[in-house]
Amino acid sequence: MSDKFDCLKLENQLCFPLYAASREVLRRYTPLLKPLDLTYTQYIVLMVLWEQQEISVCELGKKLFLDTGTLSPLLKSMEKKDLLTRTRAKSDERIVNVAITKEGMALREKAADIPPAMGSCLSLSQEEAAELYRLLYKLLNV
Repeated sequence: MSDKFDCLKLENQLCFPLYAASREVLRRYTPLLKPLDLTYTQYIVLMVLWEQQEISVCELGKKLFLDTGTLSPLLKSMEKKDLLTRTRAKSDERIVNVAITKEGMALREKAADIPPAMGSCLSLSQEEAAELYRLLYKLLNV
């Protein structure tokens, strides 16, 4: 017979292995990002900018699932490192656009080795990684 408190057991929680796996992945990124003087969150901001060169803070937040309260200090810090610039849109001053700088773009070359290094330290086949990717984005409703 099932106990009404079974749902509260850690072993029955989907959220816990997601949380623990996320922490483990971030822990493994740290030594790879340290030589670039980047945090993981700064790295994913740069990944978007390497692809798009310029984006509004609002759109960046949507892509990265981050709110402006998290993004604003992060972007300010990255601007101080001369990795990006923030400017208000001429058409609507409420919109802040973020653009990558030459220094930010130069980090792309150094960062190119990070994804293969991460892939080699995770114990998933390419098929398993692709399935996990699909399931995680399904969970995010994307």
